[in-house]
Amino acid sequence: MRIAVTYENGQIFQHFGHTAQFKLYMVEGGAVASSVVLSTNGSGHSALAGFLVSHQVDALICGGIGGGAQAALAAAGIQLYAGVQGDADAAVNALLAGELAFNTGATCDHHHDHGEDHTCGEHGCGEHTCGGHCH
Repeated sequence: MRIAVTYENGQIFQHFGHTAQFKLYMVEGGAVASSVVLSTNGSGHSALAGFLVSHQVDALICGGIGGGAQAALAAAGIQLYAGVQGDADAAVNALLAGELAFNTGATCDHHHDHGEDHTCGEHGCGEHTCGGHCH
């Protein structure tokens, strides 16, 4: 089994589409056998699912992730564990122990590109509504 984590300085990077690195864990016998940090070379939203497929990833642990990326991962058969924060190594160990707290509905926040399927919801898509009181 191979588990990828959006990665920055030992922590889970919180914006899937902007991650510059993944830490890839090779799991054997229910434990981490080895790991390596891989650069995405600025792949961006659309190429990251393909990047994970090319590295034979079975599961992804990340922070926020957009709907398009979620769909691409599902289509590739990659199990998603989103909405996770903190230490990357600890998250992988928690997953392997069956104790990882995650939220598959964790979507990206204000820092995203708007795709065809994007709905803004209440955050206003970058428009700050201050009622005219901001200067």
